[in-house]
Amino acid sequence: MMQQTTEANAAAVQTTNRWRIFWRTVTKFDRGKIIPLIALRNALGVGIPLAAGILTGYKLSGLAIATGALNVAFSDGNDSYPQRARRMLAASILVAVAVFIGALSGSHHMAAVSIAAVWAFAAGLAVCLGTTPGDLGVISLVTLVVYSAQSLSPVNAAWSSVLALGGGLFQTLLAVLFWPVRRYQPERRALGNLYLELARVASNSAGQETAPPASEASTHAQQMLSNLDRDHKLEGERYRSLLNQAERIRLALLTLGRLHRRLSREGSAGDPLHALDGMFESAGDLLYAIGSSLTRNESLDIARRDLRAFSEWTAALRNYATGRLTPFVRALLADAQLQVDALAGQFRAALELAEHATPEGSITFAKADSSRPMSLRVTSAMAILRANLTLNSTACRHAIRLAVCLGAGDLGGRLLDWRRSYWLPMTIAIVLKPDFTSTFSRGVLRLAGTFAGLALATVLLHFIHPSAMGQVLVITFFMFALRSVGSANYGILVVSVSGLVVFLVGLTGIAAGSVISARAINTTVGGLLALVAYWLWPTWERMQVGEQFARMIDAYRGYLQTIVEVYTSEAGVDVEKLAHARLAARLARSNAVASVDRLGAEPGMTAEQVGIAASMLASSHRFVYALMALDSGLASSTPIPPREAFRQFVFDLDLTLYLLAAALRGSPFSKKKLPDLRADHMKLLESGDPAAERHALVNVETDRLTNSVNTLREQIALMLKPRGSTGAAQEPETLRHVQLQ
Repeated sequence: MMQQTTEANAAAVQTTNRWRIFWRTVTKFDRGKIIPLIALRNALGVGIPLAAGILTGYKLSGLAIATGALNVAFSDGNDSYPQRARRMLAASILVAVAVFIGALSGSHHMAAVSIAAVWAFAAGLAVCLGTTPGDLGVISLVTLVVYSAQSLSPVNAAWSSVLALGGGLFQTLLAVLFWPVRRYQPERRALGNLYLELARVASNSAGQETAPPASEASTHAQQMLSNLDRDHKLEGERYRSLLNQAERIRLALLTLGRLHRRLSREGSAGDPLHALDGMFESAGDLLYAIGSSLTRNESLDIARRDLRAFSEWTAALRNYATGRLTPFVRALLADAQLQVDALAGQFRAALELAEHATPEGSITFAKADSSRPMSLRVTSAMAILRANLTLNSTACRHAIRLAVCLGAGDLGGRLLDWRRSYWLPMTIAIVLKPDFTSTFSRGVLRLAGTFAGLALATVLLHFIHPSAMGQVLVITFFMFALRSVGSANYGILVVSVSGLVVFLVGLTGIAAGSVISARAINTTVGGLLALVAYWLWPTWERMQVGEQFARMIDAYRGYLQTIVEVYTSEAGVDVEKLAHARLAARLARSNAVASVDRLGAEPGMTAEQVGIAASMLASSHRFVYALMALDSGLASSTPIPPREAFRQFVFDLDLTLYLLAAALRGSPFSKKKLPDLRADHMKLLESGDPAAERHALVNVETDRLTNSVNTLREQIALMLKPRGSTGAAQEPETLRHVQLQ
């Protein structure tokens, strides 16, 4: 009886914690996503056409243009001008096509429903191609649904499409207006933020159970500067060089931090530790000065002083290394001196580049993956889509669920002849997402926000009675609010959208009261239908987290293979190939982290199950730290032929990672069939000259790789263990693939 009571209490606590996590997700307000400058131009993009239409007597045309601008505004962003322009142009064209097809099919109910369902399936499947295609799919789907609620002649449908395209192009023009005079500002800002993050890395040595510091800033900068691969002007090449130096500085700082922690455990390393502390302080000040110069155009005079201080600490470290030290401390200091010398050169290059000096020597820039021919990109996208046309794919299940629900909602609204029935399928399109947490948090906020926004619009209409131009001002304010603060919290966005739509429809001469009541009813029905559909056929994160971990392991394998290729090749370091492998690893890791975060908010998950997934992340972080240390050390150490024992170790390590990823995808898993990495590592230690700097580096980092992979192996065994099995040591020979049940 006591045991049953204890289990019941534990279950109650877990349920409470899950709802607390879910509620925290619903009410989360991310201040970092507030974008007032983008919101201002988006608000002007909607308000100016409305005001122009009213002043010239073409109010409906102005309304159509503003509608196109409104839809395309959600594709605006802070990224580079080329990326921004391409995305917004694509959104403008998609919205225009959706307007034309929707308006043309409006009078034929079954045709309109069928087209909307097919479009919904395509929009749902587009999430497998990335965030941007998924967002464009939803935006165009919502536009199609709205315009299919009216019946227009082919001529009027074409004219509406042209006006919507004009609104989208006007919004795009506002977004890239300063491109000619501030051509590199987004890239410059991203680089500045990366150097500021590196300054914090130099000041604070993070534990290796967390993701490597500055990962997000580095990934963002790499993505931002990917458009400069075709730009061979001096300034574009300078920014690419600054990014390359930043990445090398980051790797060296992480390796030095590891060496500092090892030296701190040695009692005889007091003076060298003091020198390293001084170098970290000078490095942080120098990086902060470079970052401030890039983001705020501040002077680099202080940076030159910090570089001199760093050089003085470098000389002090070299002097300390000649003292009476243990062989182990001497080996660590030799490794540290290698990194410090490399850092000094990287600092000098970064400082010169930041001062807008001409880079010395010939700088060769390879074209990144984004610069490949359009035919290859289309082929790649089609291959991804074909691979996801299976019920095993989250994207495919989401596409089917979205198509069925939207088609049913659209057909039901038309058959019942409800007023403003297009709000019903539109709500389904917005609320339904591939994962539980997003769908239910959006569903709750959609319903609550809609009623709050409608109430606010009612109060404004009742007490203010605005004129036509007054309504334009209110619409512009709501547009600013939803774009400025809406990204920080979805509920605020819904409140703003609800109020904006009431006043937009009011400009057409339709009574506001009918708009408010019709939207409230249709939004409620649409939101509930979406939630019920997801409840009946859910896509649980617990069934996806294994695949996310498998993709992360695959990306780490690719990074490992690239490093080994550099190590064993006589062609030298391929900087661009290494950068691409690092970026792929970071993106895969960020997806795995996000998956674990969503996992914690799902009902039915125990603290133990979420803890296993979190522990796997920690082990993977230790693994990638070792890879990054190898990446940094092999690039700056004296080349020597790799040992045969190293080749065998790498082969077995790669095989182990392959088998672990396969187990996470459902293949039979037996620890007894995995290679013995510890035995391989012992053979590696017994081979070669341990005093050689490359051999010493490889010996240390392969030890960490072995430890982290062996730990990850045990955690994956626990993750795949069927629920109800007891005894951590009593693992079956072959574990059934059950994900996190």
